[in-house]
Amino acid sequence: MVEEFKGTNYWALILGGSSGLGLATARKLAHHGMNIIIIHRDRRSEIPDIEEAFDDIRGTGVKFESFNADAIQKEKRGELIEQITAVLGSEGKIRTLVHSIAKGNLKPMTGEGPFLENIDFALTIDAMAISLYDWTEAVFQAKLFAKDARIISFTSEGNKKAWANYAAVSAAKVALESITRSMALEFAPYGIRANCIQAGVTVTRSFQMIPGNETLRVHALKHNPFKRLTVPNDIANAVYLLSKDEASWITGTIIPVNGGEHLK
Repeated sequence: MVEEFKGTNYWALILGGSSGLGLATARKLAHHGMNIIIIHRDRRSEIPDIEEAFDDIRGTGVKFESFNADAIQKEKRGELIEQITAVLGSEGKIRTLVHSIAKGNLKPMTGEGPFLENIDFALTIDAMAISLYDWTEAVFQAKLFAKDARIISFTSEGNKKAWANYAAVSAAKVALESITRSMALEFAPYGIRANCIQAGVTVTRSFQMIPGNETLRVHALKHNPFKRLTVPNDIANAVYLLSKDEASWITGTIIPVNGGEHLK
């Protein structure tokens, strides 16, 4: 395996990297020589299994740090930026910032309560969209980005399609994409590229929390030209490609990574 990032002092900062797409991305980038920082929020009972997964990353020989903290809170974010600055030292720079935070309300608008309320939209959009900008701005102001940095976040087909109980998350995905386009424009003079990956239906912990997820799974299998679901490694591979030097001219885009699931 080519370790093109080895010796570059490049780091990937992954928000929400203890499972699913974030963890798969961390593993992929580490195997290509990129140092890894993961910020995650998990219960104490889950930490032993998470640490076992992190050991696989450590086993690649890259530098690795993790913080079990709430990445959404402004005060905590400030503390984390200070800690990350110390980890990077004078030479380290963040090449790739990956936003994989899945913290949303999955409530219905009608039927039996509890119903979706204004606060549910606000909290979901803040966690799953606005926090991307918050972290980008914090890293930028701390001067931690590499000269050719990449910001990558994950959206879904719910950005255009209506799914029951998904309204708040759907609104967050649309906001996430809009913020990404604006960041691609305004941060370009500083060498920063920003893109969204529209993942196909992927069976992750967050996906399994969506009411009626089995129906979505069956529909995706039926319409995918390759007759299989997207897996986390498919998305991790795309993040890796976008992190390479050769992807420097790709910015402000929403890239479907779903094996053609969106075609039918």
